[in-house]
Amino acid sequence: MILYPAIDLKDGKAVRLLRGDMDKATVFNDDPAAQAQAFVDAGCEWLHLVDLNGAFAGAPVNGDAVEAILARTQVPAQLGGGIRDMATIEAWLDKGLARVILGTVAVENPALVREAARAFPGRIAVGIDARAGRVATKGWAETTEVMATDLARSFEDAGVAAIVYTDIERDGAMQGPNVDATAALARAVSIPVIASGGVSSVADLVALRDCGAALDGAISGRALYDGALDLAEAMAALRG
Repeated sequence: MILYPAIDLKDGKAVRLLRGDMDKATVFNDDPAAQAQAFVDAGCEWLHLVDLNGAFAGAPVNGDAVEAILARTQVPAQLGGGIRDMATIEAWLDKGLARVILGTVAVENPALVREAARAFPGRIAVGIDARAGRVATKGWAETTEVMATDLARSFEDAGVAAIVYTDIERDGAMQGPNVDATAALARAVSIPVIASGGVSSVADLVALRDCGAALDGAISGRALYDGALDLAEAMAALRG
């Protein structure tokens, strides 16, 4: 199981939000590229990047910060937030991203997800962010009536590389992940699932690893910045 350190970008800085609230942002680093390099130096194998402003704007906003991270680091990175058309997908992949994450468009334009997955095999992930089991879109500002598991199943034959599943109520709250919901989603599909939201200790990672479903990875943000989770220790625990 891969541990993905998260770098959430707001106004060009690395921040963490509490349950997706843009008004509850804590700035952890004014230099996201330096933060990314610190994670790489600690041994991470992937980076998880989110353009928070872009998620609300519906288009890339923190592009300069993302490009600086890509220029400075040598590990693969995935990016979500504001990626809602094929031109943006192509542009980001051309700039060196290993994978783009499509969230809002997975609900509003699933045909785009399918088209992108065909055009770029292994490089398109679906971001499913849920509040009480229902999918939230547009930077989590809107909650739909679509159930997370139903949305995941709808892409079973689309060829997407992964599903990034976030429990919004756990995100940034340091209260542990929603292991049961994550495991249930992973068991419902054959697509690899990456868990996100609330991962704040080695015990949380071990609980996800041993949840009875084959999870591909887990994302952690605030716990790494706060020091509650040591990246090297966490990766060693996951290797077992």
